[in-house]
Amino acid sequence: MTGRPITLTAAAAIEAAQGLIALGFGLYVGWEAIVGKPLDPASAIGVTLFAFLAAGGMLAVARGLLRADRWSRSPAVLTQLFALPVSVSMLQGDQYALGVPLIVLAVAALVLVLCKPSNDALVHEEEPHGE
Repeated sequence: MTGRPITLTAAAAIEAAQGLIALGFGLYVGWEAIVGKPLDPASAIGVTLFAFLAAGGMLAVARGLLRADRWSRSPAVLTQLFALPVSVSMLQGDQYALGVPLIVLAVAALVLVLCKPSNDALVHEEEPHGE
């Protein structure tokens, strides 16, 4: 296949945006743990580290999608499957400003990663040897 389909580029953009949001959240919690008075400093540090790891993973997956690396499909789907219950929880907690965009982006990213053009770009069959 020549070129990267727009669906894959859009899915990578959503994945990267989610990664940058996770990074921003980690920076915020870390900053608050340093200059504020967290109720549980150990938890604040743990949340910060988890957010940094999640951000790094999502940004790596976004890069993999941009490069049409085969390995990036499963973690991209998994990321969005994790985002769905988080968004539902936000909606149940009346946090519509966060929950609605998250669920819309998660569903959009799933559709974009699993649609035929993206699938064709990511799941290219290996050429048989000896022919």
